[in-house]
Amino acid sequence: MNWPTKAGMFALGDLSLDSGLVLPGARLSWKTHGTLAPGRDNVILYPTSYGARHPDLEWLIGPDGVLDSSRWFIVIADMFGNGLSSSPSNTENYPVLVTVTDNVRAQRRLLGEVFGVDLLACVYGWSMGGLQAYHWAALYPDAVARVVVNCGAARTAVHNQIFLRSLIAVLEAAPEHVGGGRFAAEPVAAKRAFGRIYASWALSQDFYREGRHLASGPKPNLGGADLETFLLTDWEDRYLARPAADLHAQLRSWDAADISANALYRGDLEAALRAIRARVLLLPGATDLYFRVADNEAELPFLAQAHLQPIPSIWGHRAGNPVVNTGDAEFLKTHVRAWLAA
Repeated sequence: MNWPTKAGMFALGDLSLDSGLVLPGARLSWKTHGTLAPGRDNVILYPTSYGARHPDLEWLIGPDGVLDSSRWFIVIADMFGNGLSSSPSNTENYPVLVTVTDNVRAQRRLLGEVFGVDLLACVYGWSMGGLQAYHWAALYPDAVARVVVNCGAARTAVHNQIFLRSLIAVLEAAPEHVGGGRFAAEPVAAKRAFGRIYASWALSQDFYREGRHLASGPKPNLGGADLETFLLTDWEDRYLARPAADLHAQLRSWDAADISANALYRGDLEAALRAIRARVLLLPGATDLYFRVADNEAELPFLAQAHLQPIPSIWGHRAGNPVVNTGDAEFLKTHVRAWLAA
């Protein structure tokens, strides 16, 4: 990388949560790309997604990337539960639920206390990062100029929750589970099953029909020699590398995500959407099985300044994080850069 970067850990102290519980000795990991402008008006917050850490998401940053590091000061904030920020794997007495709202409030402190930033040019997020972007716009309507919700929604849909709760059930059924999302040892067999369930949801039926999971399939593809190898290397290995307690904690956060589930809006989703003043770019994947185009279509009438632009891709949820798919990456770059320039 030939642009300035910096990483750090922000100590929040004992953090009071929406639930009334406390996250003891809370810490928020972060990394920046680019240079903060003298007016502190070029900041893009880029929250991480499920199971991801900031190195996993840096691929789209650069002078020629989706997020231009020569123009913007990009702050990647690691979500609680991802193993870098406070997580069950590194924090004794980690609470049973740390919400997306709790993450956003901690990020607000990070930006103000570390960087002296009160107004964000944009919050850009994919998947759980998109949930955080939406929460930023609703919780701090005067602090965000734009948001890009890439494969995300204002509230986790019931069908999405069923998927999440199936994964929670797999982890909790493991003999190593001792209750409350904690484990006596890593549940290897359960995490292998976890990865296989995930594989059926993250990519579309059309993706598999075309054989894009195989090296012999049309390019771009994910390069598996055969289905079993693909499931082992692209899915089992991915989740075997993460502590089960962290996976469980972030599933709980995702399941509970709702921009109106707070004292400001008291469950009134329409009111929360109407309160958003930021310009909102909704980028659902056309074949995403988690965050449907229909979810964003239902939100659109209540947003003051918003544009819906589905990603025309068979890559399902991963259309929004197209590390190996140059066509989808170019689509994101075109639309996100235009949104940021407007």
